Amino acid sequence: MTTGSDPVKLMKQQVGKAAADRVQSGSTVGLGTGSTTAFAIQHLGDRLKSGNLKDIKGIPTSFQASVLAKQYGIPLTTLDEIDQIDIAIDGADEVDPQKNLIKGGGAAHTREKVVDSLAKLFIVVVDSSKLVDRLGSTFALPVEVLPMAITPVTKAIEALGGKPELRMGVKKDGP
Repeated sequence: MTTGSDPVKLMKQQVGKAAADRVQSGSTVGLGTGSTTAFAIQHLGDRLKSGNLKDIKGIPTSFQASVLAKQYGIPLTTLDEIDQIDIAIDGADEVDPQKNLIKGGGAAHTREKVVDSLAKLFIVVVDSSKLVDRLGSTFALPVEVLPMAITPVTKAIEALGGKPELRMGVKKDGP
């Protein structure tokens, strides 16, 4: 993952590295989803390879995070096999001035929420393009819906004045 001269990619790399530097040896780490988090995963792998970091276990929040973790040599585990998550690093789609977030644009929302909520420390990594004055300015609000509830949830959102659009989860949480 080289950055070249792209300032946004450079910022993503720096933010990802700063988050990964917070991980201590022996930690169980929630591995989030997204472009900035990918740099954090890469840096964790670099730290493991150099010996600067030892004995960590990653819990991926998506197919993308799992593939990257394996690529960079991060041992993976599951929620069934651990007692706690020490730190989770994950991205966001939008962040407002009050630090409210929209997450889930990459279709890994449920897994992200489970892993992130179980972490003792949750670090959100974003670049400046994710900062907005008002949530919903640049990104639609993702809503998790079980297939059996599509119709009633659609009606409820419409009753609130929303215009729901069904989106299939085909990006980061599956091939």
